[in-house]
Amino acid sequence: MSRGYWIARVDVHDPESYKDYTASNGIAFAKYGGRFVVRGGAFENPAGSSRARNVVIEFPSYQAALDCWTSNEYQAAKAKQRGGAEMDVIIIEGYSGPQPEQA
Repeated sequence: MSRGYWIARVDVHDPESYKDYTASNGIAFAKYGGRFVVRGGAFENPAGSSRARNVVIEFPSYQAALDCWTSNEYQAAKAKQRGGAEMDVIIIEGYSGPQPEQA
């Protein structure tokens, strides 16, 4: 079974409301087995557009990633943003096939 991922790009407009969101979203992530792979940090943007903050969350399965997004726990956390951030989020299935070094 392939893992699932949330890939988010975020611009924070209201740090206080975003702080409320980040303080409560861990409830949903813990329930669905989510763990941060990327949470902010330095980055380069060699092509395309970007936002100020990037986040990647890994889940044990694609279904768990989808279920977390629609969960009551996550929706309650998301509501605490109160428009304090603009986000682009994709939920994507991980790849478990051959890698270049295996070719």
